[in-house]
Amino acid sequence: MSIVISDETLQTLQMTESEMLAEIAILLFQQERFTLGQASRFAQMNQLQFQRLLASRQIPLHYDITELREDVNSLAAKRWR
Repeated sequence: MSIVISDETLQTLQMTESEMLAEIAILLFQQERFTLGQASRFAQMNQLQFQRLLASRQIPLHYDITELREDVNSLAAKRWR
């Protein structure tokens, strides 16, 4: 399933597509529906960029064992072990 946001909607909101993706990712992260990794991928940012965005808005990180495992698996897949 894909969601299409029209250019007209983005113009009305005065946002770019990347800004809209970031806003949705932040919302879902705050609601704990996205992990940090999921949110950063959705926002098309690396995790550090997304963490900086959260920090600029004073949004705390919630980082649990599930997210740690996700990060370890991601690093292992990239052979960072």
